[in-house]
Formats: sequence, structure tokens, C-alpha cells
Amino acid sequence: MSVTWPNTTLNGTQLSGCQHSSAENIGLTFAYCFLMVVSLAGNTFIGIIVYKTESMRKPVNFLVLNMAMSDLLYPIFVFPRFLSSLYVDYWLINGSLGQAFCKLVPFLQDISLSVSLQSVVLIAVDRFGAAVYPLRSPVIGSKLCPFFILATWIVASAVFSPDLIAFKLVETPGGLVCRMQWNNVFGESSSLQNYFVAMFVLFLYTPLALIAILYIIIYVKLKSQKIPGELSVNAEQQRQQRERNVLKMAVAVVSGFAICWLPFSIIILVSFFKRDKTTKSSCGVGHLLLVVRIFAHANCAINPCICFISSGNFRKEL
Repeated sequence: MSVTWPNTTLNGTQLSGCQHSSAENIGLTFAYCFLMVVSLAGNTFIGIIVYKTESMRKPVNFLVLNMAMSDLLYPIFVFPRFLSSLYVDYWLINGSLGQAFCKLVPFLQDISLSVSLQSVVLIAVDRFGAAVYPLRSPVIGSKLCPFFILATWIVASAVFSPDLIAFKLVETPGGLVCRMQWNNVFGESSSLQNYFVAMFVLFLYTPLALIAILYIIIYVKLKSQKIPGELSVNAEQQRQQRERNVLKMAVAVVSGFAICWLPFSIIILVSFFKRDKTTKSSCGVGHLLLVVRIFAHANCAINPCICFISSGNFRKEL
């Protein structure tokens, strides 16, 4: 979510209330440069592999590609802004261009998260259909897959369009700062807390719960599945092995997503409704948020690594 900016305040509490030391800034710089390189290289290779290899042009791989393309928004737009904020407290670009980037960067950050998770949900639905109803037509076939992919971007853009209105450049004694002006734009009656709670529930917790249910059903189905007939034993065993390999990759991606994003979302929600706003509390929350934010941002670099580690086809084509 776009509340990950270092200078973002929640309920008046400065989440990064303590200044980072030079050593911490250097460590964060190296960490984010590493994540940037891995994410750029890994997600780009996934795109090249699916584009260049005809045998990889399957709906499930196109959904993986969609996730990879959305993950690329982080190293291109989000990480450079975060790195600059470690050393400069103000917004570097002014004028209309600066205003546009102030709105666009958090907007693309939220879109990246939403499209990635929607892609993971669609992969789970595709695996569910292949495992539970193997003799039926695919739930997400080759003809429908482009429409589903386009829908993920349309839904994400529509849901997070308030970012384009609420984020503005604000003049401060230290210079221009990009901040969310929620109440100024939507009025005092509009609750930023309710908005973020709704977003987390609808676009993080509910999808992860749905995915967990689908994969539990798939696991039970594969464990109880009987191989029909003796003549097709080898063919059926090979098919099931391919299904299990794809399933392992999908489960690994979902697990990585949950491990990276759930702690961050919980800390954000706790910060929203936290009543103690002392400097000490703010400082502690800021350091904790920094740790979980690194985990959340690392997801865009972890996803392609999972694909190459758990998928023999991606490793072979790489």
C-alpha cells in the first residue's frame, strides 16, 4: 500500500519518527540495490522466456508473466524513490512533472501489489480446475486468459484511483514533500482508516484465504486421485507429475506473498488504530515498520526466484 513512504504519517504519528544513522542508510541502500537488480533481472527473464518459447505460452505461464510485469513496477518506480528519500528529505522534482510523479509513484505501487495478488488468485483458480476437473475445458483457457489479465489491471486502477487525487506536493520549511491529503480532498467525514481496512480485507486477506481454501481442496483431490485403467498408467502419472510441479510453484509463490505482506499489513493496521502517540512509541513503530517494509518490498524479487527454483521448465529455458 502507498502508506509505505518514509515520511507518511498515520493519525499524526510519524512512523519513521527516528532518523536513520549513516550505517543504517548504507545498509538499506545495499539491500534495496540488491533487490532492484534481482527483481529487474528475474522478472525480465520470465518475460523473455514466455515470449521466446512457444511451449511456455500457456495460460498459467501468462498469469505468471502478468505477475512478473507488475512486480517490475517496484524496481522501476518505487525503489528509486525510496532510496532517494534516505538521503534527501524533500521531493526532488517540482512543478507539474513533480506533481505527476508524486501521484503516479504511489499509484503504481498499489497497482503492482493488487495485480500480483489477483494473478496469484487466477493461478489458483486455474490449478483448481486442472486438478479437480481434469477432463473439462480449462477454467482459464487461451482465449479468455488475455481478458482476465486485462481485468486485473482495470480493477487495480479503478480501486486505487484515489491515490491520483489524494497525493499532492506540499510546501514545507524543508522543501516540497509528497503526502496523502485524504481529508482535504475527500472531506473530514471520509475515513482514511476505513479505506485502508477495506483495501486490506478485500485485496489481501480475502484473496489469501480463498487461495488457501482452493489449494487445500487441490491437495486433497490429488492425494485421493486414482489412476484410471492400466493402459494409460504412465501417461496419467506423467500428467499428474506435471500438475504437481506447477502446483508446487504456485503454492511457493503464495507462501512467499503471505510471508512478505501479512506482517506489513498487520503493522499498518495496528499503527492506524494505535492510541499511544508518544515519540518513543512512534520511534519503535517506525523501526518495526522499516523491517516489515523490507520484507514486503522483497516480494517482487522473491517471486521470480521461486519460479526458477521450483519450475524445471523455467530453469531449462533460462
